[in-house]
Amino acid sequence: MLNIKNFCIIAHIDHGKSTLADRLLEYTETVSDREMKNQVLDAMELERERGITIKAKVVRMEFFKKNRKFILNLIDTPGHVDFVYEVSRSLIACEGALLIVDATQGVEAQTFANANLAKKNGIKIIPIINKIDIEHANINKTINQIKELNINMKPILISAKKGIGIDNVIESIINDIPSAKVKKDAPLSALVFDFFYDLYRGTIIVIRVFEGKITTGMKIKFPKSNIICTVIEVGYISIKMHKAIELISGEVGYIIIGVKNMYGLNIGDVIIDNSNTISVKHINIKANNKKSKPFIFAGFFPNNSSNYNNLRTALNRLKLSDTSFMFNSENSVVFGPGFRCGFLGSLHLEIIKERLSREFNIDLLVTAPNVGYKIKNKSEIITIDNPINFPNIIKNVEIFEPYVLANIKCPKNYIGAILELCKERRGKQIALNYNNANDITLKYNFPLSEIITDFYSTLKSCSKGYAIFKYEHIGFYPGNLTKLEILINFKVIDAFTIVVNDKKGITIAHFLTKKLKSLIPRHMFEIPIQARINNRIVSRETISALRKDVIAKCYGGDITRKRKLLEKQKYGKLKMKQFGRVEIPIEAFETILEVK
Repeated sequence: MLNIKNFCIIAHIDHGKSTLADRLLEYTETVSDREMKNQVLDAMELERERGITIKAKVVRMEFFKKNRKFILNLIDTPGHVDFVYEVSRSLIACEGALLIVDATQGVEAQTFANANLAKKNGIKIIPIINKIDIEHANINKTINQIKELNINMKPILISAKKGIGIDNVIESIINDIPSAKVKKDAPLSALVFDFFYDLYRGTIIVIRVFEGKITTGMKIKFPKSNIICTVIEVGYISIKMHKAIELISGEVGYIIIGVKNMYGLNIGDVIIDNSNTISVKHINIKANNKKSKPFIFAGFFPNNSSNYNNLRTALNRLKLSDTSFMFNSENSVVFGPGFRCGFLGSLHLEIIKERLSREFNIDLLVTAPNVGYKIKNKSEIITIDNPINFPNIIKNVEIFEPYVLANIKCPKNYIGAILELCKERRGKQIALNYNNANDITLKYNFPLSEIITDFYSTLKSCSKGYAIFKYEHIGFYPGNLTKLEILINFKVIDAFTIVVNDKKGITIAHFLTKKLKSLIPRHMFEIPIQARINNRIVSRETISALRKDVIAKCYGGDITRKRKLLEKQKYGKLKMKQFGRVEIPIEAFETILEVK
């Protein structure tokens, strides 16, 4: 009988998930010494550059103890709040989770959130305290914090970097995580919990088999979408993909069905044998995890409009493995056809943009990110993800904007500058605590719109790089907001439309008009640049026209000849102003990012 242990590693960012995964792979000899490197599961170039996990990874390890073979299916998950959807969907395929806490930092926001996700999924949590070898590690304090999470199990003390305590982790996985139930003879019921794309073999589906078995050549059915197909290949992932004869209940592996476009299929879908007529409600309950909703939105437009279809294909492939990323077609007056994309946070946006550039070689124009707003009109609540759709005049309605709870740790020497920054960004102070004689922790509620562009870099400048900033979403709260539109040559330019706070609206309007005047080159006709709030022009700058001296050739003669030439030029200027096209440089669109 197989002893299958399915578990994932969850933690706050930078608490040592990938390092522990490396040690487990070494201990079980899944990776040879020659192939071993740091962050071995982080195969994406972007992950290795930034030192973060972006995509959850599945790896199968085999371990022998007292002549018994154990199959350990590990899922390494990201820790950043922007990638929490990777954690939530990985948990549906597991019976256990290793919850790692950094002994120098203790339980943090994402530690708490991940622990609650694991509890909701009813899986066994094994607490692990990492970095015990560091001089200022506070082990006793961390143990007490873990107890406050209502985890009664005694934490395992390790140093993943030095390999201390890894044998105890393996022992706990074998003894404490429940073995997956093996029901090989039951009808097939499996769960899709990830996709990834292969250029030659199409879409590869990562599954967890709960009952029965799945074999090559078998006809399977996706009941939700009523799709029937034949399995071309099955196997498991142990760093590389390995073919297998079958995957039985309890196992995690992959299947290939020879379909390149998986429209209609989603993470959380159930797979059954085509001949199966038995209800699969017992698996549907676990599969119906709530989808994450985007918090930040931006427009993605190809530099060359001929790449529009390539961009659509690339976005569809990325969406296969990223259920929280959404996109819809959009047409801009300035940029032409493109897509309105939604993300869980600014890092999520940045990663998607980088992947499109590196993996698909697509040059993009990305508009300034904005948050989604809710407008309550009587009993109706409308969600707005594009500033263009924000109403010009607000009457008898309530506006709500997303807020975050932020934690800022910094040396006390820089507290003044940081408090001033938080005040500028409409932050509301919740707490100010002294950790010790030198360090301070600040808790603030911020409107999400105030921190999505340059807040982090400005905070680092204020503190000379010492401040640590982390946040979590806390919901929507009322806000005094208004729509600011920029008109160039009396035409609204959608790429410059933003939603601003009432108190800052006119200041921002003056900034934008002056900045655009300096960036847009002079044309043969006069160009007015106007800022409009609530259908009222609040700021205007004018770019004067380039003029040709049409009377230079008139060295003498009657004045009426000169007047005739000037009148002709005047008429031509008016015609150009009416029908002429204003060329706006790319640098001008980056002005929106400087608004803060």
